[in-house]
Amino acid sequence: MENKRCYFDWAASAFGNPSSLHCEGKAAKEALEDARGRCAAVLGVPANTLFFTSGGTESNAIALFTNLVRVGNNRVISSAAEHGSVREAMVTLEKMGKPTAIIPVDSDGKVTPELLDKTLAQHNNIRFASIMAVNNETGTVTDIPALRDILKNHCVKNNLPPIHFHCDIVQAIGKIPVDISSWEIDSASISAHKIGGPRGIGLLYLKKGDKTEVLYKGGGQENGIRGGTENTQGATALADYLEKYASPQVVLTNYEQAQSRCAKLISSLINIDRCRLIPNSRSLLPTGYRHASEPHSPLPTPYIIQAAFNDIPGEVMARALDDLGFAVSTGSACSSSSPERPVLTAMGVSEKLRIEGIRISQGYTTTDEDIDLLLGAIAEVLKFL
Repeated sequence: MENKRCYFDWAASAFGNPSSLHCEGKAAKEALEDARGRCAAVLGVPANTLFFTSGGTESNAIALFTNLVRVGNNRVISSAAEHGSVREAMVTLEKMGKPTAIIPVDSDGKVTPELLDKTLAQHNNIRFASIMAVNNETGTVTDIPALRDILKNHCVKNNLPPIHFHCDIVQAIGKIPVDISSWEIDSASISAHKIGGPRGIGLLYLKKGDKTEVLYKGGGQENGIRGGTENTQGATALADYLEKYASPQVVLTNYEQAQSRCAKLISSLINIDRCRLIPNSRSLLPTGYRHASEPHSPLPTPYIIQAAFNDIPGEVMARALDDLGFAVSTGSACSSSSPERPVLTAMGVSEKLRIEGIRISQGYTTTDEDIDLLLGAIAEVLKFL
């Protein structure tokens, strides 16, 4: 009679725990490390610099709250147009005694080299900077390598220790060409569900790997960077979706298709008297295109645009379109319960436009027919509003 294998480690996990030493645990560990290696291959970084987290928010938090274990009165700076997870973390750091400062953004919602240089000149003891690559509300692309050079030159010129450069690349991965290594950033956050993967799984890239001292401690998982039993199934799924949508050639192909659809959408919207684009996305029309292979384009991505319709609050427009079968939003889903639009405020957008703005974001499964149907629905709403 063949021996039956019996599982008596439910206290560790109902399934194999990657930290357990038995066969089931070893199989889970192998699957986890295989997923890490696959993610690293797509992203072009060493596997030991990637740590699985629950998503972009936690990855941002781990990176930012490392500042609370840093010795000295070191200042943390971030842009005025960051994702809510970074903005709220900055508030918490301030409350806990860590000096902070906000980098202004231009009317497109991005940090320019000039704005960063000015902020560095105004504050001392800066040791950490957080600036996102692609804005989640406007689609604005920031020239990360140019900002990295500003940070490095500032430190060399003033004989200062290096400034840790953290980059939220949640909206960049799978949407624009991203080269973490050549960008020379120190940490970055990634989320699976933004590229079609499952919710609840993401990555934190740390250039120094497990040599980073973190605030939150757990059971030592992920080399002590992120405690808690690892989500092996989620990690495998994240690797699947990175391979499917974030490899360089796929990004370029999808980008060009998204550009075409976006141009179609914008060409129609700018001919609607009651419609205004925030920021002015006319640069996404064919005459303003740059090929996706051109690195660090300052143009918005074709995946996200902001539009406002005169005398129609964004929430009303969103609900009207929802009734017709079209899902749009008034901004970040993470702050949908708040009427405030901090990103648009930081860009200097008027209160009226902020109230009227909606976010239209497309993805890999969006079709030309979908764009036509959306434009028809907008025309229908404008008839009775």
